[in-house]
Amino acid sequence: MVDLKAKPFNLSAEDIAWVERTIAGMTLDEKVGQLFCLVGYSDEEEYLKRLAADYKAGGLMCRPMAASSIVNTVQTLQQNAKIPMLIAANLEKGGSGIAEEGTTIGSVMQVAATDDDEMAYKLGVVCGREGAAVGCNWAFAPIIDIDYNFRNPITNTRTFGSDPERVRRMGIQYVKGVQQNGVAASIKHFPGDGVDERDQHLVESVNSLSCEDWDATYGAVYKACIEEGAMTVMVGHILQPAYSRKLNPALKDHEILPASLSYELVTKLLKEQLGFNGLVVTDASTMAGMMISMPRSQAVPLAIAAGCDMFLFCRSLEEDFGYMKQGIEDGVITEDRLNEALTRILGLKAALKLHRKQAEGTLAPKLEETLKVLGAEEHRQWSVECADKAVTLVKEENGVLPIHPDKYKRVLFYDIESQQGVAYSARVGAAELFKEKLKNEGFEVTTFEVNPGFEGMMSSQSEVLGKYDLIIYLANMVTKSNQTVVRIEWKQPMGANVPAFMTTIPTLFISVENPYHLLDVPRVKTFINAYNSNDNVLQALIDKLMGRSEFKGTSPVDAFCGLWDARL
Repeated sequence: MVDLKAKPFNLSAEDIAWVERTIAGMTLDEKVGQLFCLVGYSDEEEYLKRLAADYKAGGLMCRPMAASSIVNTVQTLQQNAKIPMLIAANLEKGGSGIAEEGTTIGSVMQVAATDDDEMAYKLGVVCGREGAAVGCNWAFAPIIDIDYNFRNPITNTRTFGSDPERVRRMGIQYVKGVQQNGVAASIKHFPGDGVDERDQHLVESVNSLSCEDWDATYGAVYKACIEEGAMTVMVGHILQPAYSRKLNPALKDHEILPASLSYELVTKLLKEQLGFNGLVVTDASTMAGMMISMPRSQAVPLAIAAGCDMFLFCRSLEEDFGYMKQGIEDGVITEDRLNEALTRILGLKAALKLHRKQAEGTLAPKLEETLKVLGAEEHRQWSVECADKAVTLVKEENGVLPIHPDKYKRVLFYDIESQQGVAYSARVGAAELFKEKLKNEGFEVTTFEVNPGFEGMMSSQSEVLGKYDLIIYLANMVTKSNQTVVRIEWKQPMGANVPAFMTTIPTLFISVENPYHLLDVPRVKTFINAYNSNDNVLQALIDKLMGRSEFKGTSPVDAFCGLWDARL
C-alpha cells in the first residue's frame, strides 16, 4: 500500500516506528483532523489555536502576510499541535508567495522565457530557502500544467509554457531546488490543466486528450517529476474522460468525475500506473469544480475514498469535519484507506523531520533569523537575472527601436489594467510605475483620456497626429482565479483606445502579464511580452527599449495565437 522506505519518503526504521506508533495512538477525531489542510489569512491567535488544538488539523496553507505575521502563525500552530503540522503556501514565483518581504523571482512563464533550466532550479531554491525561513515546509508548486489553450484564463503565466519538454525539464529543476532546502514540492494540477479554456474555480474543467496523447505529454511530465522524488501531488477538479473510461469501461458519461473525486484517476492512474508513492492532496475544496457533481456531504469523504490523502480547505469547519467523520463511520472511507492516508500524511511529516524538530523545539522560526533570508542579496540578483533573460521581443517594426527622447520626445501612453483579484493576482498599478520610469528617462508622457461623444462628435485625428512622436501601450491584464477570460475590453465610444494610429505613429505594445494580447491587437508591429511586472522587470523593459540591453527572451508559447494576421 505505502512503502515508507522507498522514494519519496526514504524513512529509517526509527522514523517508520514513529509513524506507526502515532497512528496507533490516535483517536477518531485526531484521525479526521489529520486529513484536513486548512487556510490562514492572519495570525489571529484564537483561530489558529482552535485549528491546531480543537480540530487537530494536519496542516494549514498560509496566504501571503508580513513575515512577522507568518512567524507568529507558525509559532502558534506548532506550539498548540500535538502532531506537528504541515505549513503550506503557493510558492510559485518566489518567497513572496508566503511572506510580503520575500523575493519574487518571476512568474513561472517568465522563468520559462529565459529558456534556462538553471533559472527554474534557482526559483525552487529561493522558494525553499525563504519558505523554510518562515516555517513553511510544503510548497504548492511547481505548476506542471501545459498551456495548450491560449484562451485558458488561469494557467497562462502560471505555467512553463506549451512545450511539454520544457515543462518537464523545468518542473524537475524546481522540484530539486525546493526539496533540497527542506520544503516538499507538490506537482500540480493533476491530471493537467491548460487544454480546456475554463477555470476549475468556477466549473469542472476537462483535459480532453486521448490516453496516448496524455501519456506523451502530461503523463511524461508527471512521471519525470515523480522519478525526481516529488513528495506530493495536488489533484485538480479536472476531468480526464479518456483515462476514466479506459480504467473503468463501465462508466457512463454522467458518472465521470473530476480527478479530486475519481478513484480511476487518483488510485488507478496516479498511484498504480505512474507509481506515485507520496502524498496526494486535493486542490481547494471550495472551488465550484468540486461541488458540481454531487452534494458536498458525499464529496468530502469521497475525495479520500477515491485516493486523495488530504482535503484542502473547508466551506464550514464544523460541517466539513462532520461530513468526513460520518463518511468514516458509514464505511465510505474504509479502515484500510484511512490508515493508508494517515500513513502518507505522517510519512511526509517524518520525511521532513517535523517530529524530530518538534522534540528539539526547532519547528517554529525566530523572526530575526527569518529576516536574514527573506530578500537576500543573492535572491535579488537572481530576480534581476531572470528579468533580463526573459523579456521577449515577439515582433518588431524596422527602425523603431531603440527609443530615446532625442528621437521620440512626445509619448502618448495608453494604460490597460484589470482590477486586483483574490488570488494569483498580478501587481495593479504597474502602468503608472512604468510611466514614471519613462518620464525619468526624459520623455514627455501624456496619458490617453477618452473624450465623450459618438459618431460625428468624436475626437479629431489632429488631436493626436503631429502632437506625438511615439505611442506606447502597457497592458497589465492579470491572470487570477475566478475569471472566465483575460481579454482587453476597449473603452467607449467605439473602442476609443484601440491602436488606430499604427500606420502613422510608431506604436509599441507591451504586455507585463498575459502573453496572448496579439489576439486583440494583431496588426501592432512591435509587440513585447514581459510575463511579470515586478520592479526588476519594469527596469529591464526600459533598458531594452532604450538599447542599453538586448532582448534575450524566448517565447514559451505561440504568442501569435495561431493567427496569420498577428504575424503581419
